[in-house]
Amino acid sequence: MRIQYFEWDERRLASLRDTAGLRRLFNYLVLQQGGDVEAALELLREMQARGYIGAEVDLDEFEAQLRDDELVSEVDGHLELTAAGERGLRRDSLDAIFGGMRTGPAGEHAVPREGIGREPLPETRPWEFGDDVQSIDFRQSIVNAARRGDEDLRLAESDLEVHETEHVTSCATVLLLDISHSMVLYGEDRITPAKRVALALVELISTKYPKDSLDLVLFGDDAEHVDLGELPYVGAGPYHTNTRAGLQMARRILMRRKHANKQVFMITDGKPSAIHEDGVLYRNSFGLDPRIVNRTLDEAVVLRRHHIPITTFMVARDPHLQSFVTRLTELNHGRAYFASPNHLEQYLLVDFIRNRKRTVR
Repeated sequence: MRIQYFEWDERRLASLRDTAGLRRLFNYLVLQQGGDVEAALELLREMQARGYIGAEVDLDEFEAQLRDDELVSEVDGHLELTAAGERGLRRDSLDAIFGGMRTGPAGEHAVPREGIGREPLPETRPWEFGDDVQSIDFRQSIVNAARRGDEDLRLAESDLEVHETEHVTSCATVLLLDISHSMVLYGEDRITPAKRVALALVELISTKYPKDSLDLVLFGDDAEHVDLGELPYVGAGPYHTNTRAGLQMARRILMRRKHANKQVFMITDGKPSAIHEDGVLYRNSFGLDPRIVNRTLDEAVVLRRHHIPITTFMVARDPHLQSFVTRLTELNHGRAYFASPNHLEQYLLVDFIRNRKRTVR
């Protein structure tokens, strides 16, 4: 491969940084507007008119660049996201949400037994015929050779040690997304950061674990199984929160999957306010109705009995709602992430599987 070097251009570097920042802002606005490209561009122009974006930024040129990069295209006289543009939303969300986490590879499906896999363990064992040479621990192997006392430190077969590896298996995941009215209530936009978390998970699973299955379920008054491609265009509606229906549909989907591991990722503001009883929707938006809460918690227990953990991303700080999510997590033996909608990169991880609490940054 030949590399060609050019004279360092500080202005060009600054321009690239500005463009990258503008594109991240554009991606966020597109999500906020339910995938409406033209509405997002109009908001950029309004922000520039109010002084939030410098007057030197050429937004017409930015739009032309989006077209040239085939991130947007004109369809029936309207600009729409292309497949590449949707992929850019997922990648940007993954970088924004999980880029700063130092908890190891996110989304790994490791199981507590040794076997053939990609993740080396610190433990080593003597090399055996057929072991992958990439697993050899050369440091320990040289130490073994030195202990034999040979001056030339020649490695013998008996000196070689290899790292043990974790067995990594496939996983079936259902992504539950709350689209109830409370996700946009009181002027607080919870649905956009929720969609960013969802997109980040979609990108993580689809790119790093292509053999996994991934399904998307939206839940409001009822639950609906939808295509993953619809995620950027999802919006909150005039619905109550039927968390139980979402969990039930997730269970039905996962019971059809043949994967060794199964899990539910649920993104919500945490307040169930509706359930179906005898074909009728029972609703109560005031407080946490025990009739609704108990039926919802029952479904978490059913999932636990099927060895299906729930990982909940909670995009609200209300202590009462957090206490409900905490109880659901305890009963299911799952995980919960509590986050402000404006700071999804900071989580209080309550991990009832490993029995620890910590802040992840």
